[in-house]
Amino acid sequence: MNPLLALQVAEQVREHPKRWGCLALFLLFGPVIAGALVAVLIIVVIAGGADGASSTPGHVPGIPDVMLSAYRQASQRIGGIRPACTGMRWSILAGIAEVESRHASGRTIAPNGDVSPLILGPALDGSGVGGNRTPIRNPDGTFARAVGPFQFLTTTWAGVEQDGNDDGARNPHNAFDAALGAAAYLCGTGPRDLKEQSQLRAALLRYNASQAYVTQVLANIERYDAVELQPVVSASGAAKIVIDAAMSQLGVPYAWGGGTAAGPSRGIRDGGVADRHGDYNKLGFDCSGLVVYAYAKVGIVFPHNSRAQFARGSRVPREAGLGALRPGDLVFYSPGFIHHVGIYLGDRRMVNAPFSGAVVRVDVVDLAEYAGGVRVLEP
Repeated sequence: MNPLLALQVAEQVREHPKRWGCLALFLLFGPVIAGALVAVLIIVVIAGGADGASSTPGHVPGIPDVMLSAYRQASQRIGGIRPACTGMRWSILAGIAEVESRHASGRTIAPNGDVSPLILGPALDGSGVGGNRTPIRNPDGTFARAVGPFQFLTTTWAGVEQDGNDDGARNPHNAFDAALGAAAYLCGTGPRDLKEQSQLRAALLRYNASQAYVTQVLANIERYDAVELQPVVSASGAAKIVIDAAMSQLGVPYAWGGGTAAGPSRGIRDGGVADRHGDYNKLGFDCSGLVVYAYAKVGIVFPHNSRAQFARGSRVPREAGLGALRPGDLVFYSPGFIHHVGIYLGDRRMVNAPFSGAVVRVDVVDLAEYAGGVRVLEP
C-alpha cells in the first residue's frame, strides 16, 4: 500500500472505529494478529427478568436446558419458601452454578434433574487439598465435602435442603433441588432484596466467604442481566453449531484484535480509539475474531481479518438482498473497503462484535452498509 494512503486509512481507523475496526487489523498489523493470546472461554447468556418471574428463553447456548429450567423454576418458587426475600432471578443462580460446576459440565442431566456421575469435591479432612486446613465433619463423623452442581457442603445442605422437583426427595445432586436450595440459602431467613447490590454481595459472601469469588459471580450475573432476550434462531446442522457458538458469547466485550479459535483473547493496541477504550486490557472479540471462533467449532479455519474472510466461500451478491442469505452465512459491511463482518441469523439479524466499547450482540443488518454475504456452509 502507498505509505500516504496507509497513513490516511490509519487516521480514519482511529477516528471511526465502528466503521474501520476489523479492517484495521488487516491494514495496520497483518500477520501479527495470528499471535493473539488464547484465553478462557467465557460463557454468557441471556438476561433475567423481574422479581420471582425471570424471563428466559427455552434454550441458552452454554447452559443445558434442564439446568436452565432448574434456575428459572427456583427463582419463581422461592417466594413461597422465603416470602421476605425479593429480587431473586435465574441469572443469580446461573452465575453461581457457572463458577461452581460450569452448569454441571461434562455430566448427564436427566429430565428430572438428576446429575450423573456425581460432582464431588475433596473430603475436607484438613489435609490441604483444595485449600482446606481445618477438618469439617458431618454429624455421622465422616468428613464433609462439597457436592452437586451448586457445590453445597454436606453440612450446609442439611440446613437448606429443598425438594425442587416435587419427587419427595431432597438431593443436592439434583439440579432442581440444588437450585432451590441455593436460592433459599442466598435469601436467608430475614428480609432481603437481591436487587440491591450491597445485599446481593452480602448473600454471595455468605455462600462463599471470598471477595474474588463474589467478584466473579457478580460479573457473571451482570452479563446475564445485561444482554437482551434473543429469539430462537431457525438453523440446523453445522449452521446451528456456528450460531450457537457465536451466541454463547453474547455480552463478551469487544476487544480490538481479540478472539481465537479457542475463545476470547486479549486485545491489542491500535494507537487510537481502541486504546482509549482499553481494548488491550480486555478479553474479548473483534468482528473477525468472533467468526474465527464460531467457525472453528465446525473445523473451518478463517484468517483473522474481515477483508480476507470476504474472499472465502461462495459470494451472495448484495443485489440479491437479505432474502438470499441463510443462517450461518457471513454478512459484510463496506463503504469502499470491507471493514466489518457478522454471522447471519435470519430475519435481517446478525450476531457480531461491533466496535470498541460495545459487546458481542445481535443487530439488525444495516442495508446502507451491507456489501453482500459469503456462504461457507453448503447444505
